[in-house]
Amino acid sequence: MRRRALGLAAAWAVACARPETNAAPDARTVCPVQLSDGQYRMGTVLEVTLCAPDRATGERLLRETFEGVAALEQSFSSFDPKSELSALNRAAGRGPQRVSSALLRLTADSLALSTETDGSFDVTVGPLVALWKAASDSQRLPPAAELLAARARVGGAGVAVDAAAGTVELRRAGASLDFGGIAKGWALDRAGERLRAAGVTRALLSFGESSILAIGSAPGWDGWGIALTDASGAFAGTVELRDVSLSTSGSLGQYVEIEGRRYGHVIDPRSGEPLSRARVAVVLAADGAQAEALSKALLILGEQAGVAKVESAGAQGLLLDESGAHVETAGWAGASHYARDWPPRKSK
Repeated sequence: MRRRALGLAAAWAVACARPETNAAPDARTVCPVQLSDGQYRMGTVLEVTLCAPDRATGERLLRETFEGVAALEQSFSSFDPKSELSALNRAAGRGPQRVSSALLRLTADSLALSTETDGSFDVTVGPLVALWKAASDSQRLPPAAELLAARARVGGAGVAVDAAAGTVELRRAGASLDFGGIAKGWALDRAGERLRAAGVTRALLSFGESSILAIGSAPGWDGWGIALTDASGAFAGTVELRDVSLSTSGSLGQYVEIEGRRYGHVIDPRSGEPLSRARVAVVLAADGAQAEALSKALLILGEQAGVAKVESAGAQGLLLDESGAHVETAGWAGASHYARDWPPRKSK
């Protein structure tokens, strides 16, 4: 994809952000060169917009960002039989397996987030994902016995992480990890660490607009503006991001209809059943991994328990349904500058 001075991500981001309230310095001072690029990664387009001191440095930072995410994708992919994760899943029940430091850390972080969300987010959901994929392919609901057997292989208690030895063990034969619900946010966290270490103070990284990391603000604006959609796909308002991560999870973003009922791609690890009510959960958190886990928790736990869980984690969230009705955490509006309509445009 061709690099450009101002890409699509920056264009739609600025369109719904507010101009800086203080007298703005010369744009060339705060952002000598702004570059954007996008690549297909982790099943969607990762678009990165950043400010750099010069074009050569910006080109290098973009290249290194995409290369870093690509390396993580090769390790964590559950679709690639040659990936490190696929090898680990095949070794379930065979004792501890040595893994890379990245996979070790992702597994440990995921287990901690599963505990934080009372198991409503759980990367050991792999057997259930496989079961419902088979149901989708056959257009038949899984037999009760198979559902029970898959549920028996799910749960963080069946995973052991030994940081000193550099190993992960899936104790139950047939168990498997699936990082589809956290890998994008976690990868953005690592990309953000590298960009900040390189001196980047303004950047927007977006995985298909569902997993987003905002570093600083767009030049001349208070933040990076993001448009939200509800469960029907209709415009649901805008938020403004600055030094924060956002995750959007939809229960029926992908679904299959079996025996007249819709079954989404998000599975409740506790019941083993996919969600069937159309809703969208949006969460703002300090890091992408936590935002990803909490958006699934909000989606699964719902209006009361989900909102309470997000608030107890020190994050903010919004839950939308097809009708446009919504519930939000107490600090959502202040943290996100949420507007249910496009904010008025102001000239500088």
